[in-house]
Amino acid sequence: MQRIAMTGGSGHIASQLRAFLRPEFEHVRLIDLRPPKELAPNESFFAADLADGDAMVAALKDMDGIIHLGGIPREAAIGDILRSNVLGTYNLYQAARENGIGRVVFASSNHATGFYPRTDPVTPLDPARPDSRYGLSKCWGELVAGLYYDTAGIRTLSIRIGNAALYPNSERSAAIWISARDLWQLVKIGLTHPDIAAAVVYGMSRSDAGWWRDEVAKRLGYRPQDRALDHLRIESRRTENAVEGVFQGGGFCVPEHDGTIRTRDRNGLVACLEVAL
Repeated sequence: MQRIAMTGGSGHIASQLRAFLRPEFEHVRLIDLRPPKELAPNESFFAADLADGDAMVAALKDMDGIIHLGGIPREAAIGDILRSNVLGTYNLYQAARENGIGRVVFASSNHATGFYPRTDPVTPLDPARPDSRYGLSKCWGELVAGLYYDTAGIRTLSIRIGNAALYPNSERSAAIWISARDLWQLVKIGLTHPDIAAAVVYGMSRSDAGWWRDEVAKRLGYRPQDRALDHLRIESRRTENAVEGVFQGGGFCVPEHDGTIRTRDRNGLVACLEVAL
């Protein structure tokens, strides 16, 4: 595998990964709507919209693998989410199939399971509980990955990325933070590990919070090098409201929540009485 395409190539996470990719691969193609500020000798830029299927086929020509970071990275109107994250991810996999590309690393999100309580440790095998339209789109992407493995043999590691900021700046971000070099370790596993079919892992450095239990990542050889609390910088403190303080998704859980905390077990049954705040 010598030629790697990275969608969202001008974004924050891509900017952190590029330094790790350049020494490893013959060529890195950055795909985005806007160009990056500068390119290394073995990097190129391809302007393409994920919602344009033909453009994605052209953008992925002659590539050996894909790191799919592109799309809207936050909550947005349903039409925008559908165009960029839902149709965009479908187009990417269809273009990968047409170009004979057999490996994808998909940037999923912790918001695919954001409505799990913080007191309830989650594994990648537990049912999804998206906390937003954005989180819902990441659940879609994980399912698309499974479809294209079953129908075309495209292997995908979906990484439910926690907080990928340069450093954690709150207790919640420290609970789910991942450093650039730990994320690169997972990306490299996703591009190379022979056992991956359509696997899902959590993207997190070493954390003391215990929100996630990920035996899948361990089985694939992931050994995080960084500990979130060693990098914590709290710049300002704020009190979480009653909804965001309960759930792993934090503020993503709040905008359309009616204020009643509801619980359910892994079978979708009510786990205890509802409590109105």
